[in-house]
Order: sequence, then C-alpha cells, then structure tokens
Amino acid sequence: MVGIVTYGVYIPKFRIKVEEIARVWGGNAEDVTGGLGVFSKSVPDLDEDTATIAVEAARNALRRREIDPRDIEAVYVGSESHPYAVKPTACTVGEAIGATPTMTAADFEFACKAGTAGIQTCMGMVASGMIRYGLAIGSDVAQGAPSDALEYTAAAGGAAYLIGNDDPIAILHRTCSFTTDTPDFWRREGQDYPRHGGRFTGEPGYFKHVEGAVRLMFEQTGKNPKDYTYAVFHQPNAKFPQRVAKILGFSADQIKPGLVVPRLGNTYSGSSLIGLAATLDVARPGDRIFMASFGSGAGSDAFDIEVTDAIEAGAFHRDAAPGVEKLLENPVYIGYAQYARHKGKIVMQ
Repeated sequence: MVGIVTYGVYIPKFRIKVEEIARVWGGNAEDVTGGLGVFSKSVPDLDEDTATIAVEAARNALRRREIDPRDIEAVYVGSESHPYAVKPTACTVGEAIGATPTMTAADFEFACKAGTAGIQTCMGMVASGMIRYGLAIGSDVAQGAPSDALEYTAAAGGAAYLIGNDDPIAILHRTCSFTTDTPDFWRREGQDYPRHGGRFTGEPGYFKHVEGAVRLMFEQTGKNPKDYTYAVFHQPNAKFPQRVAKILGFSADQIKPGLVVPRLGNTYSGSSLIGLAATLDVARPGDRIFMASFGSGAGSDAFDIEVTDAIEAGAFHRDAAPGVEKLLENPVYIGYAQYARHKGKIVMQ
C-alpha cells in the first residue's frame, strides 16, 4: 500500500508570452505557438531558483496534511538546474521544512525524469521499511540559450510528493522503466545552456522511451488505456504528449486535466509531476491514473496509480494549498528584457 500521502506544487507568478520571444529574435509567433502548442511560460523571480521552488512545493504539500517533518527520513530533489554543482539542494530543502537531521538526502539528475526517479527510490525505501516517509521533488528553472528553440518553452516550477504507507491518497501500484543510451540532449560541466539533437529528440528519444515504458507496464499488469480514468505524459511541448497518447490509445479527455504546458511551458523535472498534481486536483476516489515521465539521455518511468477515499476524507485537505489551476491564474506578464534579467542572461554590474 505504498503511495502518495500528500503533494504540493509551486509555480512562479511571472510569465513571458512566446510571441514576445519571437518578436525579439525575428521569428513567426504563429509558427512557434502553432507548432509547439505553448503560448506562455513561467519565469522565476530574481530571488527564485530550483531550491526555493522545491522548498515552496514541499511546504505546500505539508499544508495539506499534518505530518511531523521529523518523520521525513529521505529527501530527494531531481533537477537539471541545481544551484550548485557541488552542494546538494536536498539538504537545503530538508533543513527548510524541518526534516529529521538523520535523514538520507541526495540530488538526482536524469534530465526531465529526475523527479520520478526520486519517487521510485522513496517507494522502495518505504516498502522495505527503511523509512516512514520519503519526499521526492522535481524542480527546475529550465535553461534555454537565447534564440534557441528551447527558449520558447524552458520554464520554472516544481512539485513535491510525500511517499509513505500511512493512509495514502493514491496508491502507487506499480512502476517500471525503459532506458537506453540515447544522447538527444546534453550539457557539459561549466556550460550555461544545454545542447540538443533537434528532431533526434523526438522519435528515438521521447517516443521510443515513453512508448517502451508504457507498453512494458501494460505487459506486466495486463491493463490497457481503457482501464484508466486519466493519463499524464511528460510535456516538453503540447504536441508530443498529445501525439503519444493517441499512438498508445489514450483519449484527449484522459490527458486534458494534466496538460498544463500551453500556459506553463516545460518545467523539465517538474513537468510530468505538475501534470500529475493537476490531475490529482480534480481526481475522485477510485480513479486510475497512468503517468509516464521522460528524461533525455534517455529514459522513461511509468506508474500505475489508484486514487483512494483518503483524497476526500480524513487527514488530507486538498484546499489547504493552492492547486495547479490556482497557481496558473493571474500571471504577471513581462517583456524580454526583464525576462533576460530574471534568467541571468544579462547581469547588472
């Protein structure tokens, strides 16, 4: 009965419209928005980074359920934009939320699926009896070089999931992964921005691995898309998750609640986890959710999730923290110059 005990999300209030980025670099906004299905993306404030976003997401998770932070015995933060190359973000998060100093903590990196890798680790540790609760977070202030295709979607945000077996709001019935050495996206030490293989990130990257993980799950469980109420896939843009859902036999209605990328952008390690949170925000007891993340390099983690009665009763209070839809409301739109300053593309001397 290992599952999600509580969850929380944080999304910065600032946004930039894709057409504003296109205006600066001479692109065609209609081509960009029509091709990617992304119309705006979140931007961190001047004092926000992966660590602060992770802390806020974790605090929102704890607002929904009265948990003694000292019972959180593992903290894992997945990101590809950790503030330090050598200094774990997880320690900062654990200290900020008051987790036990005897916790185990580490930072995970696997492009956009580092957060789901943290969930898998917590699942194993809870199931084995090593820990009572484990906190898995996917958080990023995603990078994209000026004028690069990534700049139109690379966003900021994060989601935190407390994993345990104490009256979970959603049971994590099963997880599996599909991984190969497919270098579709990379960033060497000291480089400010990642590089990517363009179209190479599509078929041999995203689609091969997501489809591989999903089909493996179906093979292991004997289930198919009709057995699920909702589905969530990694969202580098709006085009990819919709296409892979159709290929695998999921409907547009199944992925609709979690498809937040058009207004949010790609939050990298937070992407599929924020999509799952948006789905949990509207889920009801008995709903079945399929989730598949993707991380370049490349791999996909798939999850079979069942919502329990605890999501509407007992110690869990969904309205005690803002849901994804609430966090997407009332954005503050900024121009490219302010965006560039917020992202550190220009620095005041």
